[in-house]
Amino acid sequence: MKLPDLNSETIERIIEMAWEDRAPMEAIESQFGLLEKQVIALMKREMKESSYRMWRERVNKRATKHLSKREFIAGRFKSHNQKT
Repeated sequence: MKLPDLNSETIERIIEMAWEDRAPMEAIESQFGLLEKQVIALMKREMKESSYRMWRERVNKRATKHLSKREFIAGRFKSHNQKT
């Protein structure tokens, strides 16, 4: 999968947001322009295989990682590092 050229600081922030329970994939897409498939490819490329498997298992169990699956709307946490 073709990934855009990203600097190390941006990659670190995307990884951080991908690990956060309440940062949805849509927030990563709006802030960095990466689709979920691209985030998955980036995580696979940047992480050790065992860490990647642990992350995938964790993300698959989290309804909060997708806005459409969330049970709540108001009260969403917003990191001070998040643009929107």
